[in-house]
Amino acid sequence: MTASTTYNPQPAAGMTAEHKRVLAGSMVGTTIEWFDFFIYAQAAGLIFAAQFFDPVSNENPSLAQIISWASLGISFLFRPLGAILAGHLGDRMGRKPVLVITLLGMGAATTLMGLLPTYHAIGLAAPILLVLLRILQGMSAGGEWGGAALLTVEHAPNGRRGFFGSFPQIGVPMGMALATIFMLVLSAILSTEQFLAWGWRIPFLSSVVLIALGYFIRRAVEESPAFEEMQELKKDSSAPLAVLFKSHWGTVLKCALIFAANNAIGYFVIA
Repeated sequence: MTASTTYNPQPAAGMTAEHKRVLAGSMVGTTIEWFDFFIYAQAAGLIFAAQFFDPVSNENPSLAQIISWASLGISFLFRPLGAILAGHLGDRMGRKPVLVITLLGMGAATTLMGLLPTYHAIGLAAPILLVLLRILQGMSAGGEWGGAALLTVEHAPNGRRGFFGSFPQIGVPMGMALATIFMLVLSAILSTEQFLAWGWRIPFLSSVVLIALGYFIRRAVEESPAFEEMQELKKDSSAPLAVLFKSHWGTVLKCALIFAANNAIGYFVIA
């Protein structure tokens, strides 16, 4: 979802009720998305090597743990694809419905992980299904973050775009903190046997409640003013992807490398 080149927000006239709904919806929705995203990271370090990569784990536990971490990293390959698809659909359907779709996609993938049988139950299908669900998480995360930031910024009064754009970003550390605290509490109140047998599934299944909360908050937010202007002008896209890469490939490359370096350092600290 790309920002309109013609939309000019009105001068700031105080924080309206709609502005507060947009900020709350973007922050809560992004927090829920990244809670789901980071829950997988916690489980990849604690559970998945033994539960889903069992044959490798029996022969070489260290290799099994590396494979488990690799299943975590594979989502990063699909986040750009999710962003491209969300941007394309957002210019046609609107920012709001696409953000609902990414929220539901992330929630469905996370909940299904909590219900997924282990290698002992269904064999090789278990790690394959786990990786496919992780790919869905990656695509949803890619569409979510950029879409939430764009929707928020496009609602911002003139001179407040930086402030409004910070709210979706706040959801990333909040989601990480919530995931870490959830796992910490569970591992403290459950025995090791209980946690390994079924306790690790609780955070994944709890995503149903969080997604419902995020859905009801987001459905109350109005559509982006920039998208409504695009509809009035009968424009299919505010910045076609082909034009972006053809005319601005240097800027795209530099931004991608800067963001990649920033994220690489961040995930080294997190993981």
